[in-house]
Formats: sequence, C-alpha cells, structure tokens
Amino acid sequence: MQNNKLIHGFHAVSTRLKRFPDSITELYLNASRLDNRMRELMKLAEAQGAKVLLVDEKRLDGLTAGGKHQGVAALIDAGKSYIAIEDVLDDLTEPPFLLVLDGITDPHNLGACLRVADAMGVHAVIAPKDKSVGVNATVSKVACGAAEVMPYVMVTNLARTLRDLKEREIWIAGTAADAHVDLHHFDGGAGPIAWVLGSEGEGMRRLTREHCDVLVSIPMFGSVESLNVSVATGIVLAESRRQRTLAKG
Repeated sequence: MQNNKLIHGFHAVSTRLKRFPDSITELYLNASRLDNRMRELMKLAEAQGAKVLLVDEKRLDGLTAGGKHQGVAALIDAGKSYIAIEDVLDDLTEPPFLLVLDGITDPHNLGACLRVADAMGVHAVIAPKDKSVGVNATVSKVACGAAEVMPYVMVTNLARTLRDLKEREIWIAGTAADAHVDLHHFDGGAGPIAWVLGSEGEGMRRLTREHCDVLVSIPMFGSVESLNVSVATGIVLAESRRQRTLAKG
C-alpha cells in the first residue's frame, strides 16, 4: 500500500533522488526553467530512472497549493523510506546521538528541528505517531533536504521506545524549565544520549517525562520565559556536539 506525499523545492527533491530514488513516483519540473540547476537535476533524475513530467508554472502552483516550489515537485511513496530505530543503532560505530520530539505538530518546527539535527550529526529523530506531524511538503521545504537524509522514526508507543533505548544504555535527557540541572552544568552529552523535547506550550507529556533519566533546563538570561522548540533543540544538540568533540580530543 502506497503512502503518497508531495514534496517540493530543489533541496528536498534532489536529496530524495539521491537517497531514496525508488520512492519517487513522479517528478514534476517546470518546462520553462532551463538554467544550470534544473539541468543538473534532470541529469540526476535520468541517472536514477525517475519518471519526469515537464509541466507549466500553473500546474506546479496547483500541485503545491501555492508553495515556493522553485519549479520542482515530486510525488513520493513515503513508505519506501521507512527505517526502524534498531536499523540505525545496530549500524553505529560511535555512541548514539538521538533526538526525541514529543507532541510537535507544527510542520515548520519539525522541519527546523530536522535541519539542526542533521547539522549537529544526530543519528535519528524519534517521534510518536499520535499528536505529531509527519514529514509533509512543508516539513521537507523548511528542512532544506535534511528531511530526506535524517532518519525520522515514528513509533506507536514512545514510552516503550524510551525503555528500549535505556536497555541499550542510552541516557534519556529531557528538557524542562523546572529542572534542577542546567545545561551549563550537565556533562552527559558526550556519551550515548537521547535528548527529549516537547512542544513549546505544553512541554513533554507526563509519561514521557517520567521515563527521562535526567531533566535539564536551558539557562535564560533575558526577559523571555520560553524558547521555540527548534531553537531549544539547536541549543542542547550543539552543547552535546561540543562535549562529544572535546571527548575525542
């Protein structure tokens, strides 16, 4: 059974072509755009055996509901890019570095989180299937290609998944404003770790919070009381990356 979704933009489509070419059902390109970038994409599509349809701007506008498609869109079978967390962990040659997102429903936030996760070298992003946004066209666009290379694992039972990660000796660190440990005094970022972040308004769900080994707060020095989840994600992941880099010497 196919799980058809539409993605658009050069980054999202070209990365999908390189990583999961078999998942592309149809590739729509603006027939009137013939610059170098488009020609390179057409060469890649030909090399990967993708079905290319040359269409006009109006057709692309309709397919993407007026999104900034840059003259490129693709219909994909998202089911062909599925990956399980076990597949990721079993292939690692370094301590696992994971991001868990609990209750993120805004596609712009998810796209930004995937982008920063890829930049910081996270091995996979995990999210529950309920009350979470999937990888749609908006997510792919905001992620600028990261959605096509970052393993995004949606699980049925997040609490069970966190228990499974613990059995693999992965430290579960949740972010919370009322935590007794702040990020500047947290030294667990260099080892096997899964950072857990909830939505900006409600934070982590109670059961998710209870499965964390430690709660960590982000020090705030200004007048604002909270951060957007993608900004908070960038801060904690960058700190872990700093610690991991120092640990390697």
